[in-house]
Amino acid sequence: MADEGLELSRRKLLGLMGATTAAAAIGTGTGTAAPAVAHERRTARLFFTDVGSGPDVMLLHGWTCDSHDWSWQLPVFESKYRVVAPDLRGHGRSEVMPPGSYTPADYVADIETLILAAYQGRKFVLVGHSMGAQIAARLAVKRPDLIRAVVSIDGALGFDAAAARLFGKTTRDLAAGDPGTVVPALFAGVYDRGMDPAFTRWHTRRVQGMPKHVVRESFGPLFTGPDQVGVEEASARFCRHLSMPFYHLCRDPAQARRMRPWFSNPKSKVEAWTGAGHWIMLDRKDDVTAAVTAWIDAL
Repeated sequence: MADEGLELSRRKLLGLMGATTAAAAIGTGTGTAAPAVAHERRTARLFFTDVGSGPDVMLLHGWTCDSHDWSWQLPVFESKYRVVAPDLRGHGRSEVMPPGSYTPADYVADIETLILAAYQGRKFVLVGHSMGAQIAARLAVKRPDLIRAVVSIDGALGFDAAAARLFGKTTRDLAAGDPGTVVPALFAGVYDRGMDPAFTRWHTRRVQGMPKHVVRESFGPLFTGPDQVGVEEASARFCRHLSMPFYHLCRDPAQARRMRPWFSNPKSKVEAWTGAGHWIMLDRKDDVTAAVTAWIDAL
């Protein structure tokens, strides 16, 4: 490894390190962040990759997913930005925490700790999908000193009363049934008709391999309970507190019209995207990559 011509990229280094949990991994660009205590909340050891140079961008995946969901965006993003892509707690290769550890605040604490531990003094553009977008928005409200802007790709925000009823039923179904069947049934209603069947099979197999308590406990607090910010007026009040640039891409034109007045920053925008399901970045890979990078570059 000392040969002058041998250069290891962060991604190659990740391959050598595997799931190493040494605290030294922080700062090498890959590995896992050592857990820490934030506001008396135990944070998880997160697997993440760190590739590229330029403005700091962090990609946050959705519920029952992992950072592989960004694979079609990573080549362009990593050529323009420093891209940090973690797996959230209980997902992918990150630490599985015990039951009772999957509120939105728990997820936010993990990302806050990661930034403070490994990227002190840097401000990120957070790009989140689904649950990841709500986590990004919550962190932006809590710690605007750490966040430069937020991109929400069909994020768990701004849903109406009909969606609230569906999400309430899903929460009950998850508690009573097998997440390995409940989640694919929910996803079937949000796929685009042209979705590659390989993706739907991937999503089903992935959730069937996850600990059931992670799946069950992570969903409900996004949309139900006194602290939810995903539906109806509670979501509107929350979004009005987002002072930094916010770019929301969603599938529902009515939702887009409803949400546009909520964001005060002149660089914020809300768009309805047709020809796509919930995974907009998979159904319209190149379009999403081009739109998001153009918006980030114009900040």
